[in-house]
Amino acid sequence: MAENKSRKPRKAATAGAPRRRRKPAGASTGLAATELQAAAPPGEVAALHRTIDEDGGRVLALYREPYGGRWVILAALPIEQVAPTPYQRNLSDTHVRKLEGVIGKLGRFLDPIIAVRAKAGAEGDVRYWTPNGHHRLSAMITLGAKSITAIVVPEAAAAYQILALNTEKAHNLREKALEVIRMYKELARLDGATEETYALEFEEPSFITLGLCYEQRPRFSGGAYQPVLKRVEAFLKKPLHAALTVRQERATGLLTLDDVVIRQVEALKAKGLTSPYLKSFVVARINPVRFRPKEAEPLSFDDALDRMTKAASKFNPEKIKMDDLARSGGAPDDE
Repeated sequence: MAENKSRKPRKAATAGAPRRRRKPAGASTGLAATELQAAAPPGEVAALHRTIDEDGGRVLALYREPYGGRWVILAALPIEQVAPTPYQRNLSDTHVRKLEGVIGKLGRFLDPIIAVRAKAGAEGDVRYWTPNGHHRLSAMITLGAKSITAIVVPEAAAAYQILALNTEKAHNLREKALEVIRMYKELARLDGATEETYALEFEEPSFITLGLCYEQRPRFSGGAYQPVLKRVEAFLKKPLHAALTVRQERATGLLTLDDVVIRQVEALKAKGLTSPYLKSFVVARINPVRFRPKEAEPLSFDDALDRMTKAASKFNPEKIKMDDLARSGGAPDDE
């Protein structure tokens, strides 16, 4: 085939150069400012308006959000009726204390939380769940607030979109994985949907398996295994309640592998090698997809786990030198 000489070679990116931002879309989308309240709300939104009033809250505005045009309600809710969704990550005390200090010093609360009407049977007086606003809600409760402003979303599915909605504090891997598996178990009781149905909510299939590992082993170093899992995991097409059994088997296998890796890490420490990346180093050495040719057929989870377990058993700490560790990197063992 003749070479295309008119094609210009791509320039190599300069190290340290800022990433170029995406260009704005060529065409406008969504609603103009004058259109956000230009129509009457549908029946379910009007019904939610009445429910908020009956709950002792006060609707401040009804409008359509400007991008997708979906109806939302800006409301003041009695703070004792609001709670985080039951499958969220744990609070960060440092972040909450910082919010308490800022809100108390400024004397203002300006950033509404997101809320949905809680399902029937929620504990105590809870009538609203917040998938995005746990830290702000906790800070306001500590400060003694009587109410909290919230953007109430009529669609209950928003309660499961924690990872997509949450912008107040970045999740680490453990938090993401635990939130996903808590959502997963809740959704598995609702219907026969598959993992693919909730791809947005779960974000990555590896979070499901890792979440089960973190539930059994809170100090599990998921960051060491995530690069492999991202290459061999996919959303299962089975119903969630059936797929959960497969995920639990995968988590058990991964923890068994971790036991072998931990023994090899301890052997390296006994040899005098110290590094916060010891486990990541061992996992990288037994990673079966690290140097796998792109044209090769992808490995399944079971194939990858089997190869890693065998390689971990054959790993020889006596052959590892400090120079080998110095050239390695990765996620620190204790995340």
